[in-house]
Amino acid sequence: MEYFFSDEANLENDYATQIEGFWHNQVQTGQFSGVDDVDIAFAYVLHPQARGSIVISSGRIEGYLKYKETLFDLYQNHFSVFVLDHRGQGLSGRMSHNPHHGLVEDFDEYVSDLKTFYDGWVKPNSQHKPFLLGHSMGSAIGTLYLLAHPEDFQAAAFSAPMYGIKSPVPAFIANGLIGIGLRLNKLLSESPWYFIGQADYMALPFALNQLTHSPVRYKIFREEYDKEPKLKLGGVTFQWLSAAIKAMDKIEQQAHRLKVPVLVLQAGADLVVDNARQDAVCALMPHCRMETFAGAKHELLMEEDKHRHAALWTILTFFDGIGSV
Repeated sequence: MEYFFSDEANLENDYATQIEGFWHNQVQTGQFSGVDDVDIAFAYVLHPQARGSIVISSGRIEGYLKYKETLFDLYQNHFSVFVLDHRGQGLSGRMSHNPHHGLVEDFDEYVSDLKTFYDGWVKPNSQHKPFLLGHSMGSAIGTLYLLAHPEDFQAAAFSAPMYGIKSPVPAFIANGLIGIGLRLNKLLSESPWYFIGQADYMALPFALNQLTHSPVRYKIFREEYDKEPKLKLGGVTFQWLSAAIKAMDKIEQQAHRLKVPVLVLQAGADLVVDNARQDAVCALMPHCRMETFAGAKHELLMEEDKHRHAALWTILTFFDGIGSV
């Protein structure tokens, strides 16, 4: 089937005209109170002739403003699209005095917020049972959501899912450091602490980035964060890492229960998440299909065209193959 995808050659001009125009004229935004009354920001666009609905669960440090091009492309392919900023990042509320802290106490809080969004905005505005599209941390959240609410989505596509995190030290050492850090943090301060080596937001030059081979998409991403400083997020805290490890362990332990069809898109040159653990978790799911994109970096949805177009084509053909309910 023929699909529309924007291209790098014209993206800088198209972003400033077509994509920004689409965003300001057609995309609706809002917020609601999530767990513990944390404000959760969201955006959505309704296609008048929608062939389906897609809910995006974004990765760590991301906000919906980073997904303008993706929303535009999915809309051009006749999908209504919904996306929320997970608590503690994007335009959503923070849970620490330092807005740069990557913080959450339990991934179930992310899941609860997504359920509120689904019930309040996605389901009432969808003519078909929606699809779920997750990236990295958002894929871990999405997988936990499918385990908790298996009837809400008819299928899910997970880009570079965070089922394991690449670490420079063995897991038992990392877990020991996290345990010690959490105890010291609780004893000595009421404020969360960054994990060792983590710090406030710092924009890396393109040459040092681990996310994409696309200079233009990386440039646009950084410009969005410069235009809206609230998007800027720093490194992870001991609390976030502890919660993430528990979430990833839960996913592996319960993967066999996941009955929803799942597509895992693996970035072959990923330096952020653990591809071996992706393989293991996908193998445990009853209906998981793995597609690997050789040479691609972590962020498949903002990669250079040869990877991004292939990833989006794979996602949309997977969703179309499932069919509308």
